[in-house]
Amino acid sequence: MPLTAGTRGSKLALVQTEKVCAMLSELGIETEIKIIKTEGDANTDVPLHQVGGQGIFVRALDDAITKGEVDFAVHSMKDIPAARPKGVRTCAILKRDSPADFLVHECPLEEIKVVGTSSTRRRAQLMRGNLNAEIKELRGNVDTRLRKLKEGEYDAIVLAEAGMQRLGLDLPGTRLLPQWYVPSPNQGTIAVVCREDDALAAQFEQINHKPTEKDTAIERAVMEEIGGGCYTPQGVYCENGFLIAEVLSLDGSRYERIEDAGGSEEEARFIGQKLKGLAFDLIEEAKESLGLKY
Repeated sequence: MPLTAGTRGSKLALVQTEKVCAMLSELGIETEIKIIKTEGDANTDVPLHQVGGQGIFVRALDDAITKGEVDFAVHSMKDIPAARPKGVRTCAILKRDSPADFLVHECPLEEIKVVGTSSTRRRAQLMRGNLNAEIKELRGNVDTRLRKLKEGEYDAIVLAEAGMQRLGLDLPGTRLLPQWYVPSPNQGTIAVVCREDDALAAQFEQINHKPTEKDTAIERAVMEEIGGGCYTPQGVYCENGFLIAEVLSLDGSRYERIEDAGGSEEEARFIGQKLKGLAFDLIEEAKESLGLKY
């Protein structure tokens, strides 16, 4: 019997799932794909923090795994929340693609007046920079965002460079360096999640990339210690054990940042705790400003 892969129906999600299935096929493991509708895909008219954050893209697929509707699911790893339900596990992490954000625009930078993004992190980092522009809410899949850019609703939009590369998109614009525009934890990484089953999980071991697994584990340890959910503008990026982590105010005018060696999850948790202490006021301020109770 082939293994059933669950995925969102967006073009990017399907490309990522097809990549994993192709890797498994090379190992002699047969697969089939089942599209699962998520709340995040159905409700695109309001900001992410008002509908449950990035985790809304994962929840329906977790449920499909635990109910036995699919054997595994493929995610952009940055969408996977810190708190995970019982009965599922991350069984493979692919080699990381570009971690960077990309500002898509055709006009010169100095002529950009309106930028579209749904991310509080991207909003804060752009406002911190020298870009004198209004940041407006923008959700939807990549095609929807590009259409709205083309129709003139925005002068520029922010996309993950990895997603552009996976879709084969060569777009005009500016690469935002990860050292300053620190990415979301695990950005640029594809993760495979399966049900809690040792025999099933073992089938994915050969596609797991150990260096990426280590870097992303360090990033997630920092993220878990900071907390703050999707409403807190925070970036966490680790490359070969060197860690950059920051928390910003919603308007980007203030931020706390740590650069240090993140050689282990234990060290990363200490760094995360330290940054949480430094940025406590920023985290609480963001929560209060967005009217969130958790």
